[in-house]
Amino acid sequence: MHVHFREPGFEYKETIQTGCESAAAGGVTSVAVMPNTNPVNDTRSVTEWILAQAKRHGVVNVYAIGAITQGLKGERLAELADLKDAGVVGYSDDGRPVMNSDLMRRAFEYSRMCGLPCIQHSEILELTAGGSMNEGPVATELGLKGMPTEAEDIMVYRDIALLQKTGGRLHVAHISSAGSVELVRQAKQRGLPVTAEAAPHHFTLSDEAVRGYDTNTKMSPPLRARRDIDAVLAGLADDTIDIIATDHAPHDVVDKQVEYSAACFGIVGLETLLPLTLRLVEQNVLTLARAMDKLTAKPATFFQLDKGTLRHGADADVVVFDPSAEYVIDASTFKSRSKNTPFNGWTVRGKVIHTLVAGKTVYSAPGREDRR
Repeated sequence: MHVHFREPGFEYKETIQTGCESAAAGGVTSVAVMPNTNPVNDTRSVTEWILAQAKRHGVVNVYAIGAITQGLKGERLAELADLKDAGVVGYSDDGRPVMNSDLMRRAFEYSRMCGLPCIQHSEILELTAGGSMNEGPVATELGLKGMPTEAEDIMVYRDIALLQKTGGRLHVAHISSAGSVELVRQAKQRGLPVTAEAAPHHFTLSDEAVRGYDTNTKMSPPLRARRDIDAVLAGLADDTIDIIATDHAPHDVVDKQVEYSAACFGIVGLETLLPLTLRLVEQNVLTLARAMDKLTAKPATFFQLDKGTLRHGADADVVVFDPSAEYVIDASTFKSRSKNTPFNGWTVRGKVIHTLVAGKTVYSAPGREDRR
């Protein structure tokens, strides 16, 4: 429910076609694409173009998320009602938090009127300016400017406070800090319409992974400390965190083969989503059924889509996978146009065998094509 396919404007990183092929290879049958393209998806015309391009070149279901503000600049609201009419399923300035509190208040009011969620990248920019990784002992040792967890916590607190006044729906994207998880937990206990997602890299890797200065470990929010990982795992276990999403953010080699502080934030995630999620099952954080629910039914319900189910009569969007199949992640074989992953070379379990969309096989693992 959270991917960046870069088209239009940044096709050298990813296109709608290659993003869809990457999704199919990862066993994902439906994606929601973020609006930080060029031009930004802040108008009906861009939304319609993305959806038309997806119909022509996409092998999976593609849904569009519209920008909250014009040009993602955080100065004026986009035409939110018009974007809904054009077919968006939610609003977000993802990658850029909406810093202006009055603007975010009005966005929640439109969220209530339009019945669509606001998906927030929770970050106070004044606290993270120039930062490259999580603030803490590892950052100090490596000589890198840190990004404190408080930057996330304060924004989550603000948005929950605004939501309580305005109504609407708040979704906390790629939650990563212990404080934010607790804030969402408390909001849910008060009955507020708040949901959250976690990305596999945030419940798999800590800031210790940055040692060695591999720019594939640079992401926003950054990899956090062990206590934050434990909090995210606890949030997944008790359903404070509703959804597992990738934040698939492809970058070309030219964006990553630079010094750490200058590298782009982001990690590809669609083709490692299943095995990294299945690690939660191995660790007894989630049962297999609950893990699948957070990958499928919960996101579909969130976007009010008739998807994510094997119910009789439903669209035959199906992934067939072998949970015990062991293999080594090889980024060079990714269908994604970009290969920026810190998991290259990892030995994992859980391999996608076939992916079907509307009953049609759109991906089969090498050597399995003749067994459909």
